[in-house]
Amino acid sequence: MAASRTGSVLIVTESDDLHGTAMAATLREHHGLSPIQLDLRDFPRESGSFRLDRFGTARSLSHLIGIDDVRSVWWRRPHPTRVPVGVRASDDAYRQAECDGFIQGLLWSIPANWVNDPGADRTATRKIVQLQTAQRAGFVIPETLITNDPDEARSFVESRSGAVVYKRTGTGRAEFAETRIITRGDFGKLAGIRSAPTTFQDYVQAECDLRVVWVDGVEWTVRIDSQAGVGRVDSRLDTTVDFTRANLPASVSKSLATLMGALGLSFGVLDLRLGVDGEYYFLEVNPQGQFAYLEIKTGLPIFRSLGNLLVDGDGAVPGY
Repeated sequence: MAASRTGSVLIVTESDDLHGTAMAATLREHHGLSPIQLDLRDFPRESGSFRLDRFGTARSLSHLIGIDDVRSVWWRRPHPTRVPVGVRASDDAYRQAECDGFIQGLLWSIPANWVNDPGADRTATRKIVQLQTAQRAGFVIPETLITNDPDEARSFVESRSGAVVYKRTGTGRAEFAETRIITRGDFGKLAGIRSAPTTFQDYVQAECDLRVVWVDGVEWTVRIDSQAGVGRVDSRLDTTVDFTRANLPASVSKSLATLMGALGLSFGVLDLRLGVDGEYYFLEVNPQGQFAYLEIKTGLPIFRSLGNLLVDGDGAVPGY
């Protein structure tokens, strides 16, 4: 990887991440700043060091300049380091742990503004944590069961008066898996959840879906006309429908602020569903969710907002 010019912002993500590339362009255009971009998979192919003495601390990565000058970090898409495979699996596991521990410690010890704090980011990705926290924050949550017990899953589905959806519980970057309504024909496949705990949830009849990008108190809300296309169950399946700017009711905004504060997140992308009953249902929050397509569809200055947060500590955009 080519060396980057010294900057006050570090973007930790995949080298081919569209969002990372777009944010770098935004920072150059609006702040005259070239950020440092780091893919953790470059280590240990590239060397790194941490030194502590009576004068203080010093960090270095051989392919980057300015790590010690970083004042703000976008913890966007971190990966495990890429350690060469050896002969013994136990040796591989040891080296992996040592490399991951080193690079994480090197970065996490930087006294910077983190978006998001890595510990809070990791905790908030746990669906059980975010669902319970959202309920405490005042959100309406569809009745939910998360389990790896096939019998309990079937009992839950059969006990509901309406349709039930099922979806992934984890947040790993596996192949895309859509949210679907479970049918009796799916009962024979329930044995598969034994090794893959699955989320079962009351299906909410929707008026529309909402995707909200939270930038430290600034809400960028997009109304997705999901019921007009093939994404009636899962709005991600159809981006040809209308995407329009929207605003949340004050009570929902209050719950959102409470939720994000409780999770310790300064940034996140939330999925809400406006039911035909008029309720705003919380579905999930992704601490580092996708949002570029929302800006493309609506013109909302989301990248600029996040760039302002990274540079100035404030996600507000004048004129919006």
